[in-house]
Amino acid sequence: MVDLAETGTKPATNTSRSGAASAFYGMSRQATVAIAVPAFGLLFWEIAVGAGWFSGRLMQPPSRVSATLWGLLRSGELLDHIGITTVRVFLGFVLGTTTATLTGALTGYFGLVRRLIDPSLQALRSIPSIAWVPLFILWFGIFEASKVALIAVGVFFPVYLGVSGAILSIDRKIVEVGRIFRLSGFALVRRVMMPAIFPAYVLALRSGLGLGWMFVVAAEFMGASEGLGYLLVDGQQLGKPDQIMAAIITFAVIGKLTDSLLIAATAPFLTWQDCYRREG
Repeated sequence: MVDLAETGTKPATNTSRSGAASAFYGMSRQATVAIAVPAFGLLFWEIAVGAGWFSGRLMQPPSRVSATLWGLLRSGELLDHIGITTVRVFLGFVLGTTTATLTGALTGYFGLVRRLIDPSLQALRSIPSIAWVPLFILWFGIFEASKVALIAVGVFFPVYLGVSGAILSIDRKIVEVGRIFRLSGFALVRRVMMPAIFPAYVLALRSGLGLGWMFVVAAEFMGASEGLGYLLVDGQQLGKPDQIMAAIITFAVIGKLTDSLLIAATAPFLTWQDCYRREG
């Protein structure tokens, strides 16, 4: 048998453990850096209210907001509102993403379709989100259909622009290389064009998801009795700034979590990328 000490070869288990420990250390360091900024902001907020720099009545300190969050969580009310809002965003995201992907692929790939419908879509993109509310109430009533439709509108435009723009920006040389290898039709789309646009598509999905969380607030203003948007309206009507801040912080946390889930879900499809990443 070969003596590992004599050959200078380290056991594979030690190497794998070292790699795992290094990865864990890197993740811990990133998490610490990510938490440091909001933690410092919350600390400054608490000190500023305690020192009287801000009005504690209208700008409740983090300790008071945390107590409100804990009370809502303990009663189960917060989880119910989070669940309702998350379902609405999910349904609107799926609907908006599906229609935007198909429409963006058509306008990006076919010049005639782009000339026919892209100008109208660009005009509709300029309409403020709140302007759709009375129209959707007339069409769908004040129930879930109008809320999901409004969220889908918010998701649609960034995803549509991302897909259409990514197809139009594909390097012509890449397509020519595919044709040299006698790829055409669906094979060219699947093996050349789809990998080329996927990084931009993921970025468009993240933008659409962020707008979905923004539009859900306007959607839940439409006669909602449940959801985080309802907590905002209820806090405003009853003069509860701590409840308003608690709802805003919950929006931020849930939005970040869903964005991280989207990144994790799409990461395996982007392992082929050889791009520059700034570390540290």
